[in-house]
Amino acid sequence: VCGSSWAQAETLIVPDVEAFPGHIACSSFSKSEIVLPLLFNGEVIGVLDADSEHYAHFDSTDQVYLEKILQLIPKASLEQL
Repeated sequence: VCGSSWAQAETLIVPDVEAFPGHIACSSFSKSEIVLPLLFNGEVIGVLDADSEHYAHFDSTDQVYLEKILQLIPKASLEQL
């Protein structure tokens, strides 16, 4: 899921990771996942990945707030990468 989010430069909300083609489990307990790309100057430089032990745990509200968190990362910090 992380690689797909990176390649597509978009947030992916996966309600059932077992149904996601090519999913690589970080944990056998993971049932759902949200992955958001971290963008700098229009390029993906990383992803924020959250997993849940519950199916369909993440939604568009989670996406909105996690995107706000990513916006808090100071640009000066990113310029050092």
